[in-house]
Amino acid sequence: MPEKFKALVIDNQNEKFTRDIKEINSTDLKDGNVLVKVDYSSLNYKDALILHNGGKIVRKFPFVPGIDFSGTVVESGDDKFKKDDTVILTGFRVGEAYFGGFSQYAKVDSNFLIKMPKDIDSKKSMMLGTAGFTALLCSFAVKAKEELLLGSKVKDVLVTGATGGVGSIAVMVLSKMGYDVHAVTGKKDKDDYLKNLGAKNIIDRKEFDGESKLLEKGVWDGVVDTVGGASLTKIFAQTKPGGIVAACGNAGGIKINTNVMPFIIRGVKLWGIDSSGSSIKRRQFVWNEVVNLIDFPKVQSFTKELSFNELIETYPKLLKGEFFGRAIVNPNK
Repeated sequence: MPEKFKALVIDNQNEKFTRDIKEINSTDLKDGNVLVKVDYSSLNYKDALILHNGGKIVRKFPFVPGIDFSGTVVESGDDKFKKDDTVILTGFRVGEAYFGGFSQYAKVDSNFLIKMPKDIDSKKSMMLGTAGFTALLCSFAVKAKEELLLGSKVKDVLVTGATGGVGSIAVMVLSKMGYDVHAVTGKKDKDDYLKNLGAKNIIDRKEFDGESKLLEKGVWDGVVDTVGGASLTKIFAQTKPGGIVAACGNAGGIKINTNVMPFIIRGVKLWGIDSSGSSIKRRQFVWNEVVNLIDFPKVQSFTKELSFNELIETYPKLLKGEFFGRAIVNPNK
């Protein structure tokens, strides 16, 4: 590998937060035992928070963010991986506590990596990235109602934040699983986009504003909630007996004001999705299911490829809710 290479570096000196494209040295990569030439990374909501001001997540500076990447092994200190293997990394606090994927090279712990499934490649894996992996975990959580918990068959599934990265892919996956997907969004011009992904019905997010009864009419067999916050009160009250609410986001707030009735009267289950801490075994299972559940031409249609400069221009739009779909980051662009 070259002694110097390009990376996006954030810093916070004297209370001045900066983000710059710099050349860094190979000796700056001090984490882990596998060196990877990064092909692609992606832009996720957490990345945008970190690029904005560290997001109260990054504690050491200067720092290379990027919570996921795909690429090719250059050197390995673990027999599980050899030179030229293609690999995927999502989570494990890479891009938060360890240097991440917004770089032409990354060095990580071998226990954080999985080998690329044979039916996808580096670009496709990051078209999904952390957002897509999270969407798949949420979808399998909903499916667990009928398969793992042996409950009644899942039919109607609600997806909040449906035009976001996680929401868009969840709509596609749940539709592929054979469910009727009801997509919640505040973007009135995205109905056709969501229906093309497989949504049967579009619901204005304002429908979940305001006060909720302790229990309302049960409507949803399952829910993928990417937003969090106040709307969850009404969503819990509308979930059918035995229903599963898979929660993975907090863009709408970290607090919920609810009651025990949906849980003790209807047996509703709140299933928290921590994609960062998923086991390697679960990761391998989910990534190997991608070929059966993802329509990559459709994902390509709402994916933008960004250089580092374009990444710096784009992340504020994600924070403001002005960006929909997926953004992959090409460190060599």
